Amino acid sequence: MTLPFVLDRTPRPPLPATRAEMLARGWDEVDVVFVSGDAYVDHPSFANGLLARLLEAAGFRVAVLAQPAWQSCEPWRQFGRPRLFFGVSAGNMDSMINHYTANRKVRNDDAYSPNGEIGRRPDRATLAYCQRSREAFPGVPVVAGGVEASLRRIAHYDYWSDTVRRSIILDSKADLVVFGMGERTILDVALGLAAGRAVKDLRDLRGIAYRLGASEPPPSGSDTLELPSYESVAADTLAFCEMTRISHLETNPHNARRLVQRHGREAVVVNPPALPLEQDEMDQVYGLPFTRRPHPSYGAARIPAFEVVENSVQIMRGCFGGCTFCSITAHEGRIIQSRSQDSVITEIKLLASQPGFKGTVSDIGGPTANMYQMRCSRPEVEAKCRRLSCVHPTVCKLLGTDHGPLKSLMREARSVEGVKRVLVASGVRMDLARRDPEYLQELAEHHVGGHLKVAPEHTDPEVLNLMKKPSADDYVEFDKAFKAASRRVGKKQFTVPYFIASHPGSGVEEMIDLAIFLKRNSYKPDQVQDFIPSPFDIAACMYYTGLDPMTKEPVKVTKGLKDRRMQRAMLQFFKPENYFEVRRALEQAGRQDLIGSGCDCLIPDRPPKEALDRKRREATRAFTEETSGDHIRGGPAAARAERGGRKQRRPRKSIGYRPNRGK
Repeated sequence: MTLPFVLDRTPRPPLPATRAEMLARGWDEVDVVFVSGDAYVDHPSFANGLLARLLEAAGFRVAVLAQPAWQSCEPWRQFGRPRLFFGVSAGNMDSMINHYTANRKVRNDDAYSPNGEIGRRPDRATLAYCQRSREAFPGVPVVAGGVEASLRRIAHYDYWSDTVRRSIILDSKADLVVFGMGERTILDVALGLAAGRAVKDLRDLRGIAYRLGASEPPPSGSDTLELPSYESVAADTLAFCEMTRISHLETNPHNARRLVQRHGREAVVVNPPALPLEQDEMDQVYGLPFTRRPHPSYGAARIPAFEVVENSVQIMRGCFGGCTFCSITAHEGRIIQSRSQDSVITEIKLLASQPGFKGTVSDIGGPTANMYQMRCSRPEVEAKCRRLSCVHPTVCKLLGTDHGPLKSLMREARSVEGVKRVLVASGVRMDLARRDPEYLQELAEHHVGGHLKVAPEHTDPEVLNLMKKPSADDYVEFDKAFKAASRRVGKKQFTVPYFIASHPGSGVEEMIDLAIFLKRNSYKPDQVQDFIPSPFDIAACMYYTGLDPMTKEPVKVTKGLKDRRMQRAMLQFFKPENYFEVRRALEQAGRQDLIGSGCDCLIPDRPPKEALDRKRREATRAFTEETSGDHIRGGPAAARAERGGRKQRRPRKSIGYRPNRGK
């Protein structure tokens, strides 16, 4: 399917977000209503804005229902009955990751909401939105998509409930699920329904997953594989591993087979992924007439996620790194899809002409900064390849790693009139960058504002192997090369390394070794991450099963909150507030040799004043909570229990994230 060609990039008004805006256009109905858990931002980095513009370009009337109040279906009725379908998405993130930290605590803000306000979408937003869509207008097809639906299309481990959940297709009762990047598929769905085809007639589309009823026979043949059933993967970790292994080997759109997974008497069918966009199609998609602004109804409200990308330009999508803890490859694919240089430069010129632009392009990149126009040099091999990473354990000899097109683009970008600086804020793939010293030199001289983001993630060889990341030496050598390149141009610049705590394979001992590495190299990470098992990811399978799904070999897993806190503290052992956690970890591992004043010692013998002050505050807070109200030891509640009076009520089970929870 060829995407609609766009000739005019002049920004047009955003699509209707209210009934009044729909009527102002002279419309008495719309073809499609996009329902999203994110604020409506008419910018190519926001899926609801991009897909809405795509269907608009194809001639459809589209309305956007952003962050609706889901307690009733009335908001779904404001545009009237959609002629074709409801398109439902939780937003740019899985709603559970959006709501909860790695320790399952409610986050304090939501970057995709006005002013970062929490409570504007429910837990498992796809389920709630699909339900309200069906209630509002029974019989209107419901098409779910986005990251949440994409990564939950088959049975999956859900970290927040600590259970194996069914395919989201069954729980949401969506007619179709569009997985992966949805431009081709959503356009095919819209065109098919507009031509009078029934939803069932669209089941042959690529990038589609759907439910089969008990009376419908599942497809079979050489182009179809059957996954272990939901019942077996929920009961047997080996079956879960096999499901994960097969599903990841069937992600190359050029050779992927159809997958079938039985759930009781029903079945879920997952077609091969949509084919990647060609360069001219990428140019068309990113050349749509975006205003590049939030919808005017938000007024002066800040949308933090928009502020990050407001002055950025995406030059490619996809990632062939295949990191086992990352969902980018699973959602966007490992085949790099790049825009032409002309397309990117045209967007930068448009950006430079916007009122309020101050001369800095905050980022030209994508999932990674330096995979632009890198593809397999042998298309006939790429069409057969099932390798999960093109760069692990070594860079494939057939992978084109030429930074030439990227260097040309960077030079052209910084010469655009009105542009003072073009920064690279996306993470740089170090093993690729080191292959081109000239790229590294240009990066240091022109495109870094003092700090460059990189992601070594860990230092332990086994953990890095499980992550599909290069060795720690790779980071050390890259860091030296980058600092040397910076010195040559008279700049003092640093890398900002990102590390992960509690990843499968990493225990306290491995984190202690990482802390020693950090100290010896004088690295003090300001930002660290706790591993969160994301649905569908290989690392999530390791976390749940304790096995590597590709080899079935045992993997060390850290699940306890106490142990996870210790691992996180080890990454910032130098902070006084982490003293007691670090000491506990060292003593548990029998590494008292690292306590003291030796050159490798991580903490001193005596706790610093800040650590003691924090410990006192925590003890005071814990005592206050324990002795407040009926919870005081020996207080009224305890006395009633001793006298055989009314039984104490059990704490009510959490119902998950809801507006105003905890207030």
